[in-house]
Amino acid sequence: MNKLIIIAAIGKNNELGRGNDLIWHIKEDLKFFKSVTMNHHILMGKNTFLSLPKLLLGRTHIVLTTKDENTFPKEVICIHSLDEFNLLKKQIDDDIYVIGGAYVYKEMINYADYMLLTLIDEECLDADVYFPKFKDELYEKEVIASYNDVTPKYKRMLYERKK
Repeated sequence: MNKLIIIAAIGKNNELGRGNDLIWHIKEDLKFFKSVTMNHHILMGKNTFLSLPKLLLGRTHIVLTTKDENTFPKEVICIHSLDEFNLLKKQIDDDIYVIGGAYVYKEMINYADYMLLTLIDEECLDADVYFPKFKDELYEKEVIASYNDVTPKYKRMLYERKK
């Protein structure tokens, strides 16, 4: 059975983005993102899709949008509601990574089996998009990597929803 996995990099106050872009461009974390999402389905909102420089190779793009499918390249699967997503999820024999933005994270956080969160030890005062608050106690947590000798310092956490 496929898993729904949220992946994001967030600041101390859940900062996620600014001006439809990432706040932090951490090379190692971007490599991690590529390695874990490669050959999987990625779910995103329209703005996140539009922020990509191009289609991400080796991944199937699913966009949750109110826009017409003709707005997107033919390789993109467009869905318009959570009901449509749930129907599609049943047809996919693969993990699905939720890659943003804030609205899609908020809609999917209660359904996610796992979260892979890069927790960045910095604040961004002019962030305009935030990761949704969630109940920490609903998850088993594990630090899977810690980077204290770089700027900014950060750690990568795996959150697994408790059964």
